[in-house]
Amino acid sequence: MLGLHPGLGGTARFTRLINPMQAMTLMLTGRTIDARRAKALGLVDAVTQERHVAGAVKDAVFGRLKPARPGVLNTVLNSSPARSLLASRMRKEAAKAASPAHYPAPYGLIDLWEKHGGDKAAMLAAEKSSFAHLMVTPTAQNLIRVFFLREQMKKIAGHGNKVAHVHVIGAGAMGGDIAAWCANQGLRVSLADMKAEPIASAVKRAAELFGKIIRRPIDVRDALDRLIPDMDGEGVRNADLIIEAVPEKLELKQKVYAGLEPRMKPRAILATNTSSIPLEDLRGTLQKPERLLGLHFFNPVSRLQLVEVVSHDSTDGALLKEALAFVGAIDRLPLQVKSSPGFLVNRALTPYMLEAMLMLDQGIDKLTIDAAAEKFGMPMGPIELADQVGLDICLDVGDMLRAKFGDLLPEAPGWLREKVVKGELGRKSGKGFYDWRDGRADKSQGAANPPQPTDEMTDRLILPMSNVCVAALREGIVDNADVVDGAMIFGTGYAPFRGGPLNYARTRGVENIVSTLRTLAQKFGGRFAPDAGWETFK
Repeated sequence: MLGLHPGLGGTARFTRLINPMQAMTLMLTGRTIDARRAKALGLVDAVTQERHVAGAVKDAVFGRLKPARPGVLNTVLNSSPARSLLASRMRKEAAKAASPAHYPAPYGLIDLWEKHGGDKAAMLAAEKSSFAHLMVTPTAQNLIRVFFLREQMKKIAGHGNKVAHVHVIGAGAMGGDIAAWCANQGLRVSLADMKAEPIASAVKRAAELFGKIIRRPIDVRDALDRLIPDMDGEGVRNADLIIEAVPEKLELKQKVYAGLEPRMKPRAILATNTSSIPLEDLRGTLQKPERLLGLHFFNPVSRLQLVEVVSHDSTDGALLKEALAFVGAIDRLPLQVKSSPGFLVNRALTPYMLEAMLMLDQGIDKLTIDAAAEKFGMPMGPIELADQVGLDICLDVGDMLRAKFGDLLPEAPGWLREKVVKGELGRKSGKGFYDWRDGRADKSQGAANPPQPTDEMTDRLILPMSNVCVAALREGIVDNADVVDGAMIFGTGYAPFRGGPLNYARTRGVENIVSTLRTLAQKFGGRFAPDAGWETFK
């Protein structure tokens, strides 16, 4: 996760102390385990209740504690033939999650164990050299930077959360998952919708989520108890924070506000989860527009850490501070942005997906387009991402942003509108650009041998994101280039080992980026024109 493997002798000691397959799996994945699992593996000698710690320490000091001992199996698995066989399997598994071209650390660890796992002294010596080499790789330097970006964004949240009860309006995919996450974080949550079916589906998804991320059944029960179905919307009266998550229709959202504003507590926050509508448009019918702000979560809520906290020119500063503290309290990273079409992340991500549609229109195979982005290091290509988000949502956001920014964005092809009309919306309908089965895109129906992506294809997809981020800085939508990089990584999965779209521009060279954008603009149109912000970007 930092582009490194354990140092200070950890690799040699760990693989000898417990089953080396289990030790390597923990080191390669970065997964954590609880104390009881550590005891079962032989990583710790004993586990005790806190009230018995003093007695346990005495037992350890006076030799009354039975220490964990490596078994014979450990010796067998650390033998040269076993290491050779197992290392080959490990590389295949590692390649499914991390390309060796982008993430050298897992493969460095596997090489280290395969070559020296049978000789502790040799492995300790080789570990120093391997660790030092990894430490100076661009991947490690960028991932360490990302670690500190996360810490920086945590500090933006501050402390002193005052939100105890959250009321969520809209139990669709986003609203239901926001409600579930808040309940998981210990808050009381009421979930309202016009119909019972979406609420029931949201509670079912919440139960599945809690079952995966909460260990004790009693804690799962408590989290579900905190998630309260609320058909009548009575939770509004007691809520400290109301989050509106209804469809992206201005008139619908304003109608919801008209019904709930008279029932809100005097200092309650009204937050919208809109992904693109400027707050200046939404606040028009409110009696107290100063308590409206944006809390834009990203899908899937349980995995993507970013929340855009959006303000407009009359947002109450104290309520904005409370909203930032709330985001931190639910273990999420806030990005403070000023209201603007698409805010930061969707404004940067929309050209990425629309450009992919134009490439499809030009006859480029969808597998090649996705491969062009994955080759750069994106977690998935733009075609698959569009299916994940929903083609209807992509189209709505694209149309709205194009209405604001004109030819800086490409126009959505007519066939995309036809797919939406036919109900081919992507993952949620089972069919979009790909067919979806069990939550996965079926890529077996594509071209048998799709052409390999070119560098130009990758630049067409990736460079507009950097261009938009520079524009957002120039316009004052955001005021910190480092936090912009963090937001794109934690909100979209932008290749972490690149350090973010602005860090990538610095690494590649601003002159190179601007020159490449101009070349693309001459060939494909003005949407690639470099933003004026590059002139002062450092």
